Amino acid sequence: MSQVEVARQEWEEGSRRLEAAREDARRYRQLLELLDLVLDELRKRIGQTYTLRELVAVYGESDRWAHEVLEERATASGWPRDLTIVLAAAFDAYQRGAVDYEP
Repeated sequence: MSQVEVARQEWEEGSRRLEAAREDARRYRQLLELLDLVLDELRKRIGQTYTLRELVAVYGESDRWAHEVLEERATASGWPRDLTIVLAAAFDAYQRGAVDYEP
């Protein structure tokens, strides 16, 4: 299994976990706020034209920069426990814009 395939599985799992939180409206709103912050930073880091391989490379270093962004801009406390879910869901959403994306 390639790095891209492994990452895509992680990303899909993150999206599933994010959607599973929908039952708790307060937590879900907090997750969506974090997701928006991560997506905003991801756009800045990778731009509009990218491949899945490039996205995987950015994912490999995303813990560091996402932590910095959320520490600086998140309004909800307790966000570190949700960092993994939010990162994976953000990359799952963003992969659809890759020039070589196939469902």
